Amino acid sequence: MAADLSSLLNASKALTSHLSRPDLPSVNLSLDQIEAQSRRLVSRQPGTSTDAGRANYLLAQAKVDAPALANSIAHLNTQTTFSPLQALQDTDVAGYLRHAHEQNLISTIEEGRRETQEEFYRVLEDRGRRDWEARKKRVFEQLGARVGGENRAVAELKKSTHGKNLLSTSVGPAPNLQMQSKMMAYDRVVADLNAARLRGTSYPVLHALIQASVSTASDPHSQQIAHNFHILARITREPPSLPPLAHAGAHILNAPLIERKFARAYLGDPESREAVELRRQIAKGAREALEDQYWEVIERTIQARPMEARLGGDPSVANKIRAYILVRHYRNGEWEDRIELVAGQPLWAKLFYLVRTGHAQEALEEATRCQQAIEHRESSFLSHLRAWVESTDRRLPKPHRDQLHAAYNAHMLHSATADPFKLALYKLMGKIDPARRSVAQVTVTTEDWLWLQLSMVEEEEFGGLRGLAEVLLSYGERHFDGVPGQKGSKRGVWTGVLLMCGQFERAVAALWDHHESEVEAVHLAIALAYHGLLRIPLRAETSDVTPLTLSATSPPALSLSTLVWRYVRQFVKMDAREALQYVYCVCLSADQPGGVGKEQVESAWELVRRIIVLANTGAAWEELVGGFRPDGTRFSGAIEQNAPLLKLEDSREYNEQILVRAAKSSEEADRIPEAIKLYNLAGDYNTVIGVLAQALGNTIAQPSVDEKARAIERTAADVLRHYERTNRAVGKERDAVIRLLRVREAMDAKDAGRVESALEIMESTDLVPMDGDVAKITKRAEEFRELPDALQRNLQTFLALTMDVISAVHQRVKASSLPDVTRQATLVALRKKSRSLIIFAGNLKYRMSPDVYSYLARLDVEIAL
Repeated sequence: MAADLSSLLNASKALTSHLSRPDLPSVNLSLDQIEAQSRRLVSRQPGTSTDAGRANYLLAQAKVDAPALANSIAHLNTQTTFSPLQALQDTDVAGYLRHAHEQNLISTIEEGRRETQEEFYRVLEDRGRRDWEARKKRVFEQLGARVGGENRAVAELKKSTHGKNLLSTSVGPAPNLQMQSKMMAYDRVVADLNAARLRGTSYPVLHALIQASVSTASDPHSQQIAHNFHILARITREPPSLPPLAHAGAHILNAPLIERKFARAYLGDPESREAVELRRQIAKGAREALEDQYWEVIERTIQARPMEARLGGDPSVANKIRAYILVRHYRNGEWEDRIELVAGQPLWAKLFYLVRTGHAQEALEEATRCQQAIEHRESSFLSHLRAWVESTDRRLPKPHRDQLHAAYNAHMLHSATADPFKLALYKLMGKIDPARRSVAQVTVTTEDWLWLQLSMVEEEEFGGLRGLAEVLLSYGERHFDGVPGQKGSKRGVWTGVLLMCGQFERAVAALWDHHESEVEAVHLAIALAYHGLLRIPLRAETSDVTPLTLSATSPPALSLSTLVWRYVRQFVKMDAREALQYVYCVCLSADQPGGVGKEQVESAWELVRRIIVLANTGAAWEELVGGFRPDGTRFSGAIEQNAPLLKLEDSREYNEQILVRAAKSSEEADRIPEAIKLYNLAGDYNTVIGVLAQALGNTIAQPSVDEKARAIERTAADVLRHYERTNRAVGKERDAVIRLLRVREAMDAKDAGRVESALEIMESTDLVPMDGDVAKITKRAEEFRELPDALQRNLQTFLALTMDVISAVHQRVKASSLPDVTRQATLVALRKKSRSLIIFAGNLKYRMSPDVYSYLARLDVEIAL
């Protein structure tokens, strides 16, 4: 060891041998000593004045006056930072203005930088909070409860024997009474919709949703929701009702096609002619919905203030507009500023409000009656108005537009006294200056402003409806709905805005983001899917946090299956049949190209299977999946009756995709009776027997029998009677089920004190040979290895039960008052049975625990004594 250390020391010294110089002394100091010596050397050096002089000399060669710079820095006054570098004379106006301009630019840049930084951090914080709220909500929903609600995830986890993933199968808390009444009103609409789909007829789903919303309206939020449904009804041109079914043939010929009517245009190429026409229809329908809404406002205003309106006995549209103008713009005997009177009346305002409420033809008639007065002021206005009203797309020919532009630029653009309503009419007819999106005294409400934008939208200019959507999205939800929770905030206006600009998926997501409007969000999505106006994302692109999928390369998309499942799972156990009605709607998008349609059908099948597994068992459960009557005939359930809505082609596909796979899921969830019934309905009789054998094997091994085990045994007995009568599933598995049921009978007889009966039952199972023939016993032990697993696993149970019964009978006979000959013969027979059992157990000794074998041997000895 010493030699190794010496060699190591020598090698370390040789590492620096090439650095040594014989003319320099070696240093043998520690690090602390070296530091102390260095400090002493520095302290003996002369001051830095010489160095400073040398530095000044070097800088002077480079024409740098170091002392002057040092003096300037020492006398720097920060208070004059923004003062001119050179003092300005009092008479130097140009210099003063230049300096003021520069300071304004600097302050503007600094203020913009500060505001941008503050906005960045505010948006970052807001987005982070919103994402966190969405994720938290998603987690609570998946665990079976909402924020502040009861968390059922722990209870479900404790009940699960296989540790299933509850994130996909959990159910939510029950809604309150008010929410239930609203949900029931909408449920009927969905059920009627699916009934019409089964008949192959159209259904006015939006008008039905409007009625449901109005029937449950309790606050302004509900009224806004009804208005949103009305907007969509106007966009889709859905009729309020359809002809009766009394004449089926005539109905099919005359009824309009509603289901998936717009799917091809909406989901196809956005630059195609069909897509452009659809965007025009969306803008027109949204504008008409706002016109309908404003007409209702006018009528309510007149009814609320009849003295100011002075309507009189004329019920015409023009007279109501006149009355409304009096209420709005006539104060204390005077008209508002800039209101121009033509022929003694505010004609421009009257014409505008007629157009604003959708009565363009009445506006033309009113202008014609006042033709002379109008032409005295605007000579060509009437011809422009007539051409605009009579055009199908509200678009003037180029000569008319040029004249309008010229008149607008010459007399109104820079006029401070021009009537704002005349200005608005010119902008509307000529679509003048669409970048200026408001008109003073005209666009006073959000609805007025939106109506003006929609009226001036041109698909060929400024991006059309998509350009307007970008502008509206830049404003955001808070601009229209306000800050949630604060006074004056609204709910649903932003959704209506998104519907008007064709952002249907975002509109649904905006409703879904708020708990109080989730019900309406689901039904709005269903209505959109029914009309073909909902884009579904691929499964790989679907988010786990929100149903909405946003991408920089593709339009927004919404996962309808995710939305439906999160909605129905709160009542899936109590009302599974109603939950299925919503799942049927998932297949509405089965025709979407790109593989999405197929995925939607598969998602619907998965949801159906999930509902079957989660639904409460009983008669209602059999109404879902079907069953067998007491006479053995089969009846179909609600799912099979509605198979066309799930795109199931035939009974074979129904059995494979729904029943068999739901049975496997039920088996994994430890719902054995339901799994057996599902396999039986699917005609998979061998699997039925196999599952029964495994389940009975598990119940036999239990130390105590619960109600669940008894239910399995009753199901097994019923299935066996039916299969024996129809001669189905013949084989070892069926024999195993019979034997396991007999073993249960023997266990019940033993518990009831009927040990002789229990012994007879065990002998009838032929599981344990008891005739004393060693060769036969050995052969049966070898054959036992070929029996089904359910029997092999319970070997210890069979042997212990049989030996207990033999011992009990032996003790009873031994203590009986039978004649000696009979008693001795019976005891000998029991000893023979006991000895046969112990020989059989000896051949299978390594298939049981040593304790069980010892227990059997002890009882055998007691019987032999």
